[in-house]
Amino acid sequence: MEIKNAVTFDDVLLVPRVSKVYSRKSVDTSTHITDSLKLNVPILSSNMDTVTESSMAIAVAKAGGVGVIHRFNTIEAEADEITKVKREQNIVIEKPYTVTKDYTLSRLLALTTDKGVSSFPVVEGKKLVGMITRRDFQFEENGAKTVGELMTKDVITATKGVSLDDAKLIMQKGKVDKLPLVDKNMTLLGMITARDIMLYDGYSNASKDRKGRLMVGASIGIGSDYMDRVIGLVKAEADFIVIDVANGYLEKVADTVKEIKKRFDIGVIAGNVATKDGVLNLKRAGADAIKVGIGPGGACLTRPVAGVGYPQLSAIMECSRAGIPVIADGGIKKSADLSKAIAGGAAAAMIGGMFAGTDESPGAIVTKENKNYKFYRGMASVNAYSDRAVRIDEAVDLEGYTPEGTERLVLYNGSVVKIINNLVGGLRSAMTYLNSRNLKEFRKNARFVGLTEAGKKESKY
Repeated sequence: MEIKNAVTFDDVLLVPRVSKVYSRKSVDTSTHITDSLKLNVPILSSNMDTVTESSMAIAVAKAGGVGVIHRFNTIEAEADEITKVKREQNIVIEKPYTVTKDYTLSRLLALTTDKGVSSFPVVEGKKLVGMITRRDFQFEENGAKTVGELMTKDVITATKGVSLDDAKLIMQKGKVDKLPLVDKNMTLLGMITARDIMLYDGYSNASKDRKGRLMVGASIGIGSDYMDRVIGLVKAEADFIVIDVANGYLEKVADTVKEIKKRFDIGVIAGNVATKDGVLNLKRAGADAIKVGIGPGGACLTRPVAGVGYPQLSAIMECSRAGIPVIADGGIKKSADLSKAIAGGAAAAMIGGMFAGTDESPGAIVTKENKNYKFYRGMASVNAYSDRAVRIDEAVDLEGYTPEGTERLVLYNGSVVKIINNLVGGLRSAMTYLNSRNLKEFRKNARFVGLTEAGKKESKY
């Protein structure tokens, strides 16, 4: 049996070359993770329950990447996280929350708390008859008063299709921060808010869908209910589906891809695999991109438990030759790793552990020995497995389960935006060293040199 040598990130360095690219600011880090999905920075946040829910997805999308909501929850809860992202930065809210005139103030306040918004169009059927905003009720103490008594009746409106500039002028002239969109019969067709306009203008680098909303992905498994989950996530308007399976070589993964692509017009990212054959199998099934990585993640135990895997950089280089975008999933611990992953052929990288200790990740900050931490775990760990079963009301057999994931505390590290900026800054620097104005040139110009143990020490690895 021939044994092939393979390398990972710390085994190599990128070789510099004469460059005409003088500034990090002049390079373009945009990438397509599928033929139709473009990101301004090549970063996805991992679909792990200690990494990505709506707060993380919102922050990453605003920074130019995209988040993938984890599946270790009910279908309704995952869909709700998608909806939160879609409503965060939305030039036209197509389905604004509404109330009727008979709502009491008490009921209105409960809805405000539940939905996280404080302004509602008031409707009779589908017809707009007023607006109720915080300034209409903030000093009212009688909870029995109705919306009909408190609302503003003379509402400033615009027609659907109004330009952003015209909407700004109408809102400025009318001194309002909510602009309902109606037809000639006053049928409510949507709403524009000043907050969303400000967010839209302030995050020019953000990853947005065709409606100007933040992009977000959603993950599924291959269990018996996977299609029900896909239906719920498509209805919530997820931009793409990620099939979250450690072993992407299973025939069931390819079958799942085929079924989704047959029924829905939505991008599907499948995985995980680590060889060209694995990529080609999922490509033939109809996948739009492939996740690459068997065991490189900091919370993954597949290699020590099963003895299966492939050094990550070599896996990326081999898989990228299959003619389909690949996502490097796992093993990114510093900006140099991101640079090498992209140079090796990845369209983007999925980040887990580096993002787990941030403000935007789920969970509370804990203090131990005067240091702050957050909890991080692999999705194949014992507690992740059992917690998911509890959340979705499924029977669990821990005695028959061999975990391939670990759990640990990671240092609290502030906002994820700082980490993304550092990752992308390192990538931009690498691009100037390799005379590359964009990622296509970066991959073309990349050459690697292997490191000895002394070379690794010299490189501070």
